[in-house]
Amino acid sequence: MHMLNLGILAHVDAGKTSLTERLLHSAGVIDEIGSVDDGNTRTDTLALERRRGITIKSAVVSFPLDGVTVNLIDTPGHPDFIAEVERVLGVLDGVVLVISAVEGVQAQTRVLMRTLRRLRIPTLLFVNKIDRSGARHEAVLREISARLTPAIVPMGTAAGLGTRAARFTPGLGPAAALDVLTGYDDALLAAYVENTVTDASLHGSLVAQTREALVHPVYFGSAATGAGVKALLSGIETLLPAADGDVDGPVSATVFKVDRGPAGEKVAYARMFSGTLRSRDRVPFGADGAEGRITGISVFGHGTDTRADSVAAGRIARLTGLGDIRIGDAIGEPRTAYEHFFAPPTLETVVVPGPGVNLGALHLALTQLAEQDPLIGLRRDERRQETSVSLYGEVQKEVIQATLAEEYGLDVTFRETTPLCVERPVGTGQAVEFNKKDPNPFLATVGLRVDPAPAGAGVGFRLEVELGSMPYAFFKAVEDTVRETLDQGLHGWQVTDCVVTMTHSGYSPRQSHAHQGFDKSMSSTGADFRGVTPLVLIEALRRAGTRVHEPLHHFRVEAPADTLGALLPVLAGLGAVPETTRNREDVCVLEGTVPAARVHALEQRLPGLTRGEGELESSFARYAPVTHGTIPERPRTDHNPLNRREYLLNVTRRVGG
Repeated sequence: MHMLNLGILAHVDAGKTSLTERLLHSAGVIDEIGSVDDGNTRTDTLALERRRGITIKSAVVSFPLDGVTVNLIDTPGHPDFIAEVERVLGVLDGVVLVISAVEGVQAQTRVLMRTLRRLRIPTLLFVNKIDRSGARHEAVLREISARLTPAIVPMGTAAGLGTRAARFTPGLGPAAALDVLTGYDDALLAAYVENTVTDASLHGSLVAQTREALVHPVYFGSAATGAGVKALLSGIETLLPAADGDVDGPVSATVFKVDRGPAGEKVAYARMFSGTLRSRDRVPFGADGAEGRITGISVFGHGTDTRADSVAAGRIARLTGLGDIRIGDAIGEPRTAYEHFFAPPTLETVVVPGPGVNLGALHLALTQLAEQDPLIGLRRDERRQETSVSLYGEVQKEVIQATLAEEYGLDVTFRETTPLCVERPVGTGQAVEFNKKDPNPFLATVGLRVDPAPAGAGVGFRLEVELGSMPYAFFKAVEDTVRETLDQGLHGWQVTDCVVTMTHSGYSPRQSHAHQGFDKSMSSTGADFRGVTPLVLIEALRRAGTRVHEPLHHFRVEAPADTLGALLPVLAGLGAVPETTRNREDVCVLEGTVPAARVHALEQRLPGLTRGEGELESSFARYAPVTHGTIPERPRTDHNPLNRREYLLNVTRRVGG
């Protein structure tokens, strides 16, 4: 039987989890359909998900169709949890993107569809809630064509909209289908010109182009009543490609989720792309090539996961035994580098423990949450005994707070959310510390030059010294320390978009006295290079100079044209810069940039300014230099190489100057 790993994606409240319940019921996996409102759905297993009525963590559940076993992955719809969606995209064979027939295309729908098209993941569209008052058919099709993609093929017609009797009648409209399909199929175009198009050739072209993500079939229906779901299931079975992979090939899998079992053990959710993995196999995993032994395998089938001795290519499994496994790690042979499809978090807040909260327990809990969400960055300040977390938004902060309280019994609050800035060098600077020369107390010579690089280039490290001039381990110590030191620049922010070149190197060879062992006081070690490198790098940065850049989001606001006068002053007050303004009938479309820290305030104020009719879409755009007010500073959490004396007192007992 073929396997299909299927993702269900949508904007919040489109009915995605309800559709998952309906699909499981239609496939005979569950006897009763769970309700999001009642908190008894199969995939929303967290108490917090059930109470809030939103999906926070992705979940896997399996069901059989006639010739296909579907591993269905339900993902969050709220933009604050986009990291959960990101991790799933790399393991999918196809997607059902859910849209509400009432609300239509939303900002999050556009973000998801852009990514699906860029990754060329075959996608079916399901327009849900046709039984709800205000449901639309033709208008939603026009929205999809205008705001998502014109390459859509309606798979039938909807009638009785807005009533419990609303229904979907399947039927491929030849005229509408031909208009789209002939754009990508020359043979079909020739047959159309010669008037020899058959139903079989039309359907064959639809299947081929859907599987290549060139076109997107559109179904209408209702998860609540079941209308249109049978047609959607047929489309899932016939139009989406089955999972491929050589079961006899080398083992290759990707981890897309990490959870904790009842005893606290790590559980890795992995998609097998090649080979067969067996219990008790020793396998390499992760970028460092660490090895671990598989102690348990569970595979998904008929609504639940069951223990198995092995898992083959094409399937998804829960694996135990790999204690250091992380999200994005490859198991066996790497398939592709783990990519970030969405922008990283641009906000940060400090976790404030409540009365009686054990700091060690809090740090452990936050570390475990970060394991499950790699885009939650933790930053520990040992001197102040504080931990900061990076975030996408306020809802995510509330969820972290509730999770810590309910799952770990830890009462916390948060300080005000602030933007995560970066620093970029504005010029070239270099510095050097020589071995055995004051004021350098380390047995190491390190010279570094910092040069600016184009935006988005990241950090590069190069050598202008001979690789054989000293042991490789010392070069590695310098490079690793350079990258670690750049996490905190002159103003405390991460330094990026630069090239660091090593210009000088030198060391004291291994020394020993007669009949005695290694004399560390006269011989260079990796610690010497790790100790001196931050001093050299920070001095080079000081001479180059850095500029702090704040994150900006691109915004798109659709609002009634007569509300523009009230909207513009508020945008200006929030630091937003409108760049384009368009009028479409009685609707005004504004696009521009706004500081990331002000997006939440804009979201809150928009409904009141636009009679509840305004729609905001925002996404990370770029980092821009801070040009107003005080340059933001971030408290340091390292040994502060900006202050030489303080640094040396903290790092070494060889204090010299």
